[in-house]
Amino acid sequence: MVFYRKLTVKNLLRRNVISLFAGAFFFCAPVYGQDFGQAGITLLRDLNTNLNGAGIRVGQPEGPEDQAGMDWEVAPGSVGQPTNLFTYISDGDVSTNFPNSLGGESSHADSVGWNFYDLYTGVATNVAHVDNYNANYFAQETEEVIGEVTNYTCSLPASNIWDSVVNQSYIFADYVDGNWYNCGSNEQAAIDSAFDTYAVQYGVLFVSGAGDGVPTYVSPPSTCYNGISVGVYEGAGSSPGPTVDNGRCKPDITAVAPGDVTSFSCPYVAGSAAILLQAAQRGDGGTASCATNMTTLKALLLNGAVKPPDWTNIPPSPLDFRYGSGVLNVFNSYEELTFGRHVFNFSTNVPMGTAHPPVVMSGSVPVLSGWDFDTNASSSSGDGVNHYFFNVTNSSRSGTFALTATLVWNRHKSKTAINNLALYLYNVANSNLVAASTSVVDNVQQVFVPQLAQGRYDLEVWKAGGGSIVSTKESYALAWQAASESLGITSHGTNFFLSWPAYPAGFAVAAASSLSSPISWSTNNIPAPVYTNGENLLWLSATNSAEFFRLQTPNF
Repeated sequence: MVFYRKLTVKNLLRRNVISLFAGAFFFCAPVYGQDFGQAGITLLRDLNTNLNGAGIRVGQPEGPEDQAGMDWEVAPGSVGQPTNLFTYISDGDVSTNFPNSLGGESSHADSVGWNFYDLYTGVATNVAHVDNYNANYFAQETEEVIGEVTNYTCSLPASNIWDSVVNQSYIFADYVDGNWYNCGSNEQAAIDSAFDTYAVQYGVLFVSGAGDGVPTYVSPPSTCYNGISVGVYEGAGSSPGPTVDNGRCKPDITAVAPGDVTSFSCPYVAGSAAILLQAAQRGDGGTASCATNMTTLKALLLNGAVKPPDWTNIPPSPLDFRYGSGVLNVFNSYEELTFGRHVFNFSTNVPMGTAHPPVVMSGSVPVLSGWDFDTNASSSSGDGVNHYFFNVTNSSRSGTFALTATLVWNRHKSKTAINNLALYLYNVANSNLVAASTSVVDNVQQVFVPQLAQGRYDLEVWKAGGGSIVSTKESYALAWQAASESLGITSHGTNFFLSWPAYPAGFAVAAASSLSSPISWSTNNIPAPVYTNGENLLWLSATNSAEFFRLQTPNF
């Protein structure tokens, strides 16, 4: 069964009706084990981290799935949670009971809850509270037609809702003559502005579904700068970027989820954000309070994602228009958090538009995985550069490294433009530029180098100066991971064990019976590894027909 949930009809006198809808909804029994494994949730739980969303208050605006606009509520019993976990809010009225007079149960809302915080099948099973909103009340869009000009406005709650993470499995779209179309750029701009301003003012992380191919392109509110736009990896795929306003790269990330729709991949990411926030609040990322900043969480989630085989970005876009930074893996994100905050080694100011090669210095960031939340400063006449130096080497494991670094910053409250930041990777030995991410419209930059030679590198966070900058100083979050993977082998009687580090996750063992060309590598008939003491262990019989093995990514 496929249907759309129309949430509201505004300005009925117009032929072009503005509406909210949640996209194609394939109702199916959830399949969690495989999805949890691919999202890194199973491995994270194997660490006995007790990360379950404890202490984190979350929000869930839902669009009614009936014409009367009444069915939008999560039934507590359907997600294995007590009624007192929920507050229901619609049209300014509030209820802490279920059932109540504000609305009725929504199968879509229940299904989102299954993946988000269900006691048995959710990512964040022990959240402190859930504010379940009628989306028509939560995000109120209006439009005024004056002559040939249409002015759009969008408003969110007037005060702090106190929800750290808000899952939004709905989109705005235009409905014309029985068909759904993308919002125009002016309409999207009004919606994005409302969410960006609210996010900055109250420290809320909005996690929103990108849409499921109808309308054609990624839709608001997932297009807002300061939130996370979520696509779905499998199935027909979700609505791709770029955004219709200025060509920004959305979605930011994808996830594998039951039903292959963004309504259900979105709560996987929202739940992961909740447990990552819980980890930061209890000190898993060190004592720095900025570990809990929503920009830090976003950078960690995007940097921990695993790149699909056909992931590609088109310069100067920092991400893939289909997959964003890749497929969610919260285990990787958590591990990067635990390596702690490490500040830049040196800061320079250079004349506007001039080269900024590595400076001469001996200091280095002490870890090859980690994060920073910091500030870059430029001026009316100069660009600011923060330098992070890395000695990329590992005496116990030879070969090249795979490096991913992600830079995130916010659009300021009530601002249209953003500060222009970029990310550069230089080889210190010869000052050659290895990789760069230089989008002038995105507030995310990412460099991905799958084959990085060992050596000394300068990772630079650059901020443009000049007279048109939004501010001379900009706060940003930076997450990075540089890893070199290799297989270990140990014999045991007539059997043998293969081993490799659990972090970074996303690798699978492939086997071949011969190295004669063409080589046929396959993951078929390879059992799942067992996690123990930070290692993946794989037991194989010596009589196995395969004689050659390698690690390959991604593991899906």
